[in-house]
Amino acid sequence: MGYWTTAAPALASAFVASLVEVVEALTIVLAVVALRGWRPAIAGTVAALALLCVMVLTLGPLLGLVPLHALQLAIGILLLLFGLGWLRKASLRAAGIVALHDEDAIYTAEVAELGAEVARRATSQDWIAGMAAFKAVLLEGLEVVFIVIAVGAGRGLMVPAGLGALGACIVVLLIGAAVHKPLSQVPENTLKFVVGVMLSSFGVFWTGEGLGVPWPGEDFALFGIGALFLTTGLLSAAAARRVAAR
Repeated sequence: MGYWTTAAPALASAFVASLVEVVEALTIVLAVVALRGWRPAIAGTVAALALLCVMVLTLGPLLGLVPLHALQLAIGILLLLFGLGWLRKASLRAAGIVALHDEDAIYTAEVAELGAEVARRATSQDWIAGMAAFKAVLLEGLEVVFIVIAVGAGRGLMVPAGLGALGACIVVLLIGAAVHKPLSQVPENTLKFVVGVMLSSFGVFWTGEGLGVPWPGEDFALFGIGALFLTTGLLSAAAARRVAAR
């Protein structure tokens, strides 16, 4: 039971965070499909995934060489900074101060930009399109890898975190292959708000673990920390909305 009190949040955090990143990558890949077809899109995607696998297989074993408390402290600080960044931006978007992420607009802009790039260069058009898919999947994939490591490496939770990320990839790819258009209906800002709360909570928890803080309730402290971040995020969004209204 104790294991799943942290394994379940780790799996959920990795799933939701990866969902956001994979949706963003899918938008670029579909823009490549619209311009040059499936072949360069699939080639670029597969190449990026292969490189990511090599990086994970190479760097993964090195984590075992780092002392546990040092690893928890380093990952906790990075995760807290990463999570707070997501939570801040999501709160500002919820308040209407920062524009919401629009996958349809990004898709249209990417098609236009990629089309201009193809027309301007003498290089193979499929090569340019494939590289666009490669870079999109690689960049978003690196964030997914970081999230999995950050969420899972603190206490042997790499498997549930990895399963969460894999589940997000499968869900988005299946839906994307079925609808053949950007997933603009996904409530991305809400997901980023939730992810910001989850990652910030894990960040505080792992930082405390690394410093030897005896958390009340042990793993159950995660839920209390999450409630504090959720309340703070909602109050911040409400306050920012009132300021913007003035």
